[in-house]
Amino acid sequence: MKASWVAEKKTVETSLVSGAELFIQGLQNEQVEVIFGYPGGAVLPIYDALYKAELKHVLTRHEQGAIHAAQGYARVTGKPGVVLATSGPGATNLVTGIADSMIDSIPLVIFTGQVATQVIGTDAFQEADIVGITMPITKHNYQVQKAEDLPRIIQEAFHIATTGRKGPVLIDIPKDVAVKAAEQKAPSEIRLPGYQPTVKPNILQVKRLNEALQQSKKPVILAGAGVLAAQAEVELLTFAEYYGIPVVQTLLGLGGFPAENSLSLGMGGMHGTYAANMALYESDLLIGIGARFDDRLTGNLDHFAKDAVVAHIDVDPAEIGKNVPAEIPIVGCAKETLSALNQSAGDKLNIKDWHYSLTNYKTEFPLTYKKNESELKPQYVMEILHEATEGNAIVSTDVGQHQMWAAQYYKFSTSNRWITSGGLGTMGFGFPAAIGAKIGRPDLPVIAVVGDGGFQMTLQELGVLQDWELPVIVVIVNNKSLGMVRQWQEIFYEKRYSQSLLDIQPDFIKLASAYGIDGQRVENEEDLRKALTAALRSQKPFVLDCVVSADENVYPMIAPGKGLHEMIGVRG
Repeated sequence: MKASWVAEKKTVETSLVSGAELFIQGLQNEQVEVIFGYPGGAVLPIYDALYKAELKHVLTRHEQGAIHAAQGYARVTGKPGVVLATSGPGATNLVTGIADSMIDSIPLVIFTGQVATQVIGTDAFQEADIVGITMPITKHNYQVQKAEDLPRIIQEAFHIATTGRKGPVLIDIPKDVAVKAAEQKAPSEIRLPGYQPTVKPNILQVKRLNEALQQSKKPVILAGAGVLAAQAEVELLTFAEYYGIPVVQTLLGLGGFPAENSLSLGMGGMHGTYAANMALYESDLLIGIGARFDDRLTGNLDHFAKDAVVAHIDVDPAEIGKNVPAEIPIVGCAKETLSALNQSAGDKLNIKDWHYSLTNYKTEFPLTYKKNESELKPQYVMEILHEATEGNAIVSTDVGQHQMWAAQYYKFSTSNRWITSGGLGTMGFGFPAAIGAKIGRPDLPVIAVVGDGGFQMTLQELGVLQDWELPVIVVIVNNKSLGMVRQWQEIFYEKRYSQSLLDIQPDFIKLASAYGIDGQRVENEEDLRKALTAALRSQKPFVLDCVVSADENVYPMIAPGKGLHEMIGVRG
């Protein structure tokens, strides 16, 4: 019998081919359908091999666009995104996306070219130590020394990226390695004795959680992105509905539990709903599932779930107890753990008073905003997006106010419809991520919700929309500012708007037209409805420039250093 860490792989007949051809074969073995990349000198042998290969390659206009597109593809398909860039600046332009993927647990396999092995370390043209640079922000990385090692390394990289806590793996390929001939022979198995993620939970810890549930009067579930990564949406719904436990979701966990379900309290944290934050604050049993308990969620830790027994379920043992002490730690994937909990379920809970209290919070303090017929409110834009798409679109965002409004007002009831940069908070992410999402799920409408600031960081990818005729709708929430920066300056810096106002900006519709893409500028509710309806029907790329209230802020809000119960901007 083989050891538990042996994963069987199909063998390939032996023949002599170049390293670049081994690269192609390696991707084919992993059933890769698309690569996002940008060529350069160090990867020319690989691109030459790609010329003859039956692999789809998306040429973005910047390497950062390539990696964000790969992230979007991975988020909606569950498959690893694949990226290819050249050495030096090509590789370093990927760094932001790699760090973003690491903190948000997005599976990527990134290939970078490198100068020839004999000149590594000599400061050769376009040389950069990308292995050293990315060591802290990858799940693992490699530099290939021999062409014959490529098949094994590629198989290992895909295995590492897609198992346990998912994440990015980088493979650096020197140019001469891509040229050298080697045997076309894949290893029959992967042997990684030092890498054995714990997937199944300890049954004794599951029993402890079941016992804690029976003692609880105010339980709440905090569902994070780990639910989506493990495809545990059905198990979560079963668990929550059996016991009647209210569910709060993290920013990245949206869609893992139906927004319309009566047990849903919405998003928690800095801009979460009043009911969600008060549930976390008042609970006596907090069950965190696939969530990191980051600072934007918890607020001041001294006030976070201070009366609660904390159970933390996560496939990454390093996360458990890192920020919030867990009395019931359970290492395991969300799907396996919830399945075990469901199979050993105890008596149903009598928590009617808890439900009554939270229902009152939802009724008395809903998400709301002041409407003004003379202005287009950004919250209204999100409501109309949800209405026009019937909640079925993939929505990708940049970072800032528009991101929070989308999270609050677009009700996600299906998994893998929400793409955003959570942990790193990367501006410029949303638009290229939408491109990758559309390539991964061409059957669904895809909307990139971006700010006028973030869009200008990666708007050159409009060329990809036209190149591939992708019917992505770009919705610019245009308040002529770096909105979240401006909001903080208004509230905490006495309205000193230092370098946050964007009075000079391009005509986004003319810019779209320069790429051969239709667009429309809207400033009122009626025009928004008409333009969005036309854009969805056209099945063509479209840019919608929504001129919104310049001074609108995101509320509720928890100020730095405050607890979840100390929200400002709550409107009853």
